[in-house]
Amino acid sequence: MRLEAVSLWRRLQEEASFDLKRRIFTLLKARRYERRRRRVLDAVSLDLPKGEKLGIIGPNGSGKSTMLKIICGILSPSEGKVSVEGSIAPLIELGAGFDPDLAVRDNILLYGVLLGHSAAEMRAKMPFILEFAELDEFADVPVRALSSGMVARLGFAIATDTNPDILILDEVLSVGDESFRNKSRRRIESMWHDHVTVLLVSHDLQFIRESCSRAIWMQAGGIVKDGSPGDVVDAYLRSVDSSAQERLARARARLAP
Repeated sequence: MRLEAVSLWRRLQEEASFDLKRRIFTLLKARRYERRRRRVLDAVSLDLPKGEKLGIIGPNGSGKSTMLKIICGILSPSEGKVSVEGSIAPLIELGAGFDPDLAVRDNILLYGVLLGHSAAEMRAKMPFILEFAELDEFADVPVRALSSGMVARLGFAIATDTNPDILILDEVLSVGDESFRNKSRRRIESMWHDHVTVLLVSHDLQFIRESCSRAIWMQAGGIVKDGSPGDVVDAYLRSVDSSAQERLARARARLAP
């Protein structure tokens, strides 16, 4: 898998929310309407060999989830090239592809087909998926009747039971209650010893330090550091501590007489 100088420009949220109103006012004032955009990813390049376990860290808004969505094909880059070989199981927004009006068993088929698997394959896997998600008794219940936690468990069970070549995990280690979280972690850890390539976004820095073979630190849409998990995590923590000290110093300066 390879990203070559990938950049993404996105419209600001307020621009999307108030686009019509702004257009009307600018037309009335006979002014040219210009859309404002910001660069979410800035020339990101990444080469990931098959079977590597990559931990991705960084503050909120640094571009981590956006990069994963581009790899999955959910978003298209504004610039650059993405090359991906093999099937992808994206655990980014669990349950985002479900039809709320269909029963759980029908959504298992639908979700699996969307991931590139045949209906026959998904029917064979259905009992195991329902058991893992702890939804055996809800197979014929519409997804809209499930709680958000149940929907997340179902999405996790489907995505991790389809033997993907690439597994993408975006903050999903906290799905469900403590019992299910432990079960989820064991399933993910079982893939660490397989051929599966894993990209993991997590704020659990200790898990990344202990379980990943490589890590990157993202900030402001770019990769700040790429290397061993220990080195990358340590550098990130030093930066966080330094920023906190600077904010504390500025606050004290404002309060000083």
